[in-house]
Amino acid sequence: MKKLIALFIIAALIAIPVFANGSKESTQSASEKKTYVVAANAEWPPFEYVDENGNIVGFEMDLVREIGKIEGVNIEIKNVAWDGIFAGLQTGMYDAVASGVTVTDERKETMDFTTPFVTLQQAILVRADGPQYKNESELVDKTVGVQNGTTGHFACQDAGIKNIKNFDAVPEAVLDLVNGNIDAVVCDSLVANDYVLTNDNFKGKLTVSGYMTNTDIEPIAMCTMKGNPFLNILEDGYQKLLANGTVDELKAKYNIL
Repeated sequence: MKKLIALFIIAALIAIPVFANGSKESTQSASEKKTYVVAANAEWPPFEYVDENGNIVGFEMDLVREIGKIEGVNIEIKNVAWDGIFAGLQTGMYDAVASGVTVTDERKETMDFTTPFVTLQQAILVRADGPQYKNESELVDKTVGVQNGTTGHFACQDAGIKNIKNFDAVPEAVLDLVNGNIDAVVCDSLVANDYVLTNDNFKGKLTVSGYMTNTDIEPIAMCTMKGNPFLNILEDGYQKLLANGTVDELKAKYNIL
């Protein structure tokens, strides 16, 4: 009997450190869980923008946060300038970009994309009380504002528009338009509609007069550098949110039709 008790005690003593060690590893793995960094240029309402409380919000920002929740991963959103956003992705500063990124053949050479969650066009935004330009042919001799390095910028260049004024962000271009310094702004249609329909600062002052016909319908998606496994997390999370209705709820929240 004593022999059996002794054996039982030995076995128990051996088991205790194994169990304790397992708990420690579990605690360590939870505390050391990787944080994925997603870059956004928060000047593209309704996709991403800074609200009156200084929070980065918008359709894509809510979508990214919901993906983090449903996938059980830590995600940090960083507000960065558009000009350096892809350079930062390439050098590994960020794991992904969620910032109204258009899926293009050129970008697909070095980047992987999630399933697009919306499509848009390049819209022509003008003053409501000014000339109404319907397409790029009517802008050739006008001064047109664009955000530098965007598909709207490239569309204006391809159309042969002579006076293109580059801005670091769309809001700066819109303000210049309202002040009468430029004739039009070319930007994503959802962004243009947001200024016309929901932005209290510009209600009644702006209208979408037309669209750039020299560009295709643009699919918008989140992206990573090629081969980054984080894309699988983003895609899996997006598909789950699409299936449970969260994506549609977020689109309704931000008036994305």
